[in-house]
Amino acid sequence: MTDANNKTLLQVDEPKAEGLETEGALSIEQSSVGKTDENSWKAHWDLLLSFLILSIILILEYGFKIELSRPFALVVNGIAYLLAGRGVLALAFRKSIRGDIFNEFVLMSVATIGAFCISEFEEGVAVMLFYQIGEWFQNAAVNRAKRSIKALLDIRPDEVTVIRNNNTGVVNPSQVNIGETIMIKPGEKVALDGELISENASFNTAALTGESRPDTKYKGERVLAGMINLNTVSEVRVTAAFKDSKLSRILEMVQDATARKSQTQLFISRFAKVYTPIVFFLALALVVIPYFILDSYHFYSWFYRALVFLVISCPCALVVSIPLGYFGGIGLASRNGILFKGSNFLDVMTRVNTIVMDKTGTLTKGVFKVQQVVPEGIEAKELLRLTSALERNSTHPVGKAITDYAPNIEDNTKATNVEEIAGHGLRGTIDNKEILAGNLKLLKKYSIDYPKEIEQIVDTIVVVAVSNRYAGYITIADEIKEDAASAIKAMHDLNIKTVMLSGDKQAVVDHVARQIGLDEVYGDLLPEGKVEKVQWLKDQGRHIAFVGDGVNDAPVVALADAGIAMGGLGSDATIETADIVIQNDQPSKIVSAIRVGKITRNIVWQNISLAMGVKIVVLILGAGGIANLWEAVIADVGVALLAILNAVRIQRIKL
Repeated sequence: MTDANNKTLLQVDEPKAEGLETEGALSIEQSSVGKTDENSWKAHWDLLLSFLILSIILILEYGFKIELSRPFALVVNGIAYLLAGRGVLALAFRKSIRGDIFNEFVLMSVATIGAFCISEFEEGVAVMLFYQIGEWFQNAAVNRAKRSIKALLDIRPDEVTVIRNNNTGVVNPSQVNIGETIMIKPGEKVALDGELISENASFNTAALTGESRPDTKYKGERVLAGMINLNTVSEVRVTAAFKDSKLSRILEMVQDATARKSQTQLFISRFAKVYTPIVFFLALALVVIPYFILDSYHFYSWFYRALVFLVISCPCALVVSIPLGYFGGIGLASRNGILFKGSNFLDVMTRVNTIVMDKTGTLTKGVFKVQQVVPEGIEAKELLRLTSALERNSTHPVGKAITDYAPNIEDNTKATNVEEIAGHGLRGTIDNKEILAGNLKLLKKYSIDYPKEIEQIVDTIVVVAVSNRYAGYITIADEIKEDAASAIKAMHDLNIKTVMLSGDKQAVVDHVARQIGLDEVYGDLLPEGKVEKVQWLKDQGRHIAFVGDGVNDAPVVALADAGIAMGGLGSDATIETADIVIQNDQPSKIVSAIRVGKITRNIVWQNISLAMGVKIVVLILGAGGIANLWEAVIADVGVALLAILNAVRIQRIKL
């Protein structure tokens, strides 16, 4: 149970997790329940002693028909009451003197002190005791919910073996510089992002991608912090500082995610701020109004009903179980390689009815291979030399395919004055000649003639011009991801429209669309063209998630209702802009993200319906004099625990 004004946070600033904290004062202000992070019996001796005292009193009274004298009963019950409720009373007092009187702590204090005032000692103790026991179990549930993300924090190593001057030494990862070489032994976790120097190595990437099968990396391929070396001593050249590693950014995303509330959470917080004072005044009215309208008014009876009203009206089940439900959704997604940057995006994904996707790196592997080199007026070797020299200045997968295909062709050739023309290609100078390499739009932009028949080529092509003359083309083929077709089918099963936007020519995107079953495809698009298409879809009232991986996708990712980045191949700019990051680049994870959102929404609304339904029934019974304080506290704590258990259930769901 936590204050309606508070939120659930995960502290991950340090390498070791501080953990999930509910900022209700019972945990922050060191009350009897929250003064320790442990949920052991010893940590709650006061509650157990209070429970023992109450049990003995009830056994004597109802089992042996032995009634304690009023003064003695007051003292003994008072001790049990203070053992259980001193933290709540102290907190209620501190909040009251600050002017915050409409909260659950003041509510519990008023109800229980009122019970003592009318000599209902055991009931007053029971209300406070079971309230605190409920708090205990809820804290345990919160701790359970945090473990999946705390496990992610634990994969960040505190030390790394670095090779300096042919000697090895163990240092903190933050002390390793970019360009240095680190050694990873079998079973060790990779501490920093880098490039594999060894010939090959197998890694467990489950912590980052949710996939348990080994991933074999080869010399020159990227290795990420958080992976576990499986089979051989490996060396990695560091390419990113500790604070800039992909894993560190993931942890920052998780931290931010727990602080961003969903619309449902915000609504419940606002609702609780209004709801709590209303029930206070309704309880007061329940005591005062009958005095003026009934001939036989009995203060004790109506005051007792008001106390029941106060106890059952406590909004604990809502303000704890709902944030816990969303936190569980974020944890479920993270275990499956999907990072939500806020619980609000879990809600957004439930409303998405159109998925717009980029092609390269999203639906295709983005691993291009050169198929043909077709020169015109120039030798093939020369065409490759000029093109590869220019493409060495690009991070695009197409450029990498060309440089990988021609690694030994005059590596000393340098391109100068290189300019990247977004959505077109590259322009630069080699041997005092202006070189253009890119798509057909690039040649059209510079009014360079080319054979029209090359427009019919289905594969991706890079056309080249030397000194404003067409010099030939290179064909490059990409491979569709294994799960792309099944992912599109799953989206259709959810009645979601699928659209692909690409800078590739229309013939290429049409070919891909036919293979995997997309609804609509648009090719030959510049970055601004993608933005226009997405805006056009939004103007039709569509709720859109855009999935991309390139730098030029960042504007569209920002425009969509939910921006999704492919985190493995994706550019840093797109990952930073995105609302959701898919770590293993699988299109099927898009469907998983939607399912996580819907699972979370269903459980949250189950809890809302359960809590409000039970409370309304018992409020009516209490106001009518049918329900007593025992029934009120059992109903309140019971519905809170049921809601918590329902929220924790998210942790066990398998997608």
